[in-house]
Amino acid sequence: MSKSKVILITGASSGIGFDAAQALARQGHRVWAAARRVELMESLKADGVQVLRMDVTDDDAMREGVDAVVKAEGHIDVLINNAGYGYFGAIENVALDEARKQLEVNVFGLARLTQLVLPYMRKQGHGRIINTSSIAGKVVFYMGGWYSVTKYAVEALSDALRMETKPFGIDVVKIEPGAIKTDWGVIASRHLRESAAGTAYEEAGMRWADNIGWAYESRWLSKPEVITRLVCRAVNSRRPKARYCRGRFVGTVLSLNALLPVRWWDAMMRQGGKVRVKP
Repeated sequence: MSKSKVILITGASSGIGFDAAQALARQGHRVWAAARRVELMESLKADGVQVLRMDVTDDDAMREGVDAVVKAEGHIDVLINNAGYGYFGAIENVALDEARKQLEVNVFGLARLTQLVLPYMRKQGHGRIINTSSIAGKVVFYMGGWYSVTKYAVEALSDALRMETKPFGIDVVKIEPGAIKTDWGVIASRHLRESAAGTAYEEAGMRWADNIGWAYESRWLSKPEVITRLVCRAVNSRRPKARYCRGRFVGTVLSLNALLPVRWWDAMMRQGGKVRVKP
């Protein structure tokens, strides 16, 4: 195993974040897990994880969190920006306040926390920033437009940051999960129902929500530990890759998106709103 590192990870109250925080702590790293709901991270303490209450839309909370880690540890080796939020729905239906909320969490929160950590990493001459993106940052799924807007932004921000920080000994890595079995899909399905109800997109939206909900409750999807292994590799590798991409259907989706004519891809996406998938 590589040398023990001080790691700050956001979005650690469930799913990939929780699983990754636990795995990294068990590898001997000093892990600080941050999320709004600290009560959901209590069990991580058994593995030596330090928990922080942090809302990535609250500048004061982020400052206090970074200060707490630096005061206790003296430095931060790795920042894992994993907090994320998704609200599916047609562009016409999703209120701009909801769109802004996704941008605040997925993009601006990530960017601000990075800004707060970078001065320490530059001063120490090394560091690693790992940003959780998504396959939705590569392709746009039906009624997932606003979520993809945020993840495309994470892709661009990460690429720019990688070039800017390399001279200071800082690596920037993107993690691009595919379909992973977490509560995220169930929540996305519920949000889609909310946004589609009583609108011109109701029939297609409800059917697509059914399909998303069924898929995330099925055995088809990859487990969070699939992505946790990528996160651990990104943390522990002497020379990490610029991006790691894995999860059920990733290869198929990216290949189809690259090879199919745009009209065919669009038609395939729309078809998801016409066909009700059953177990």
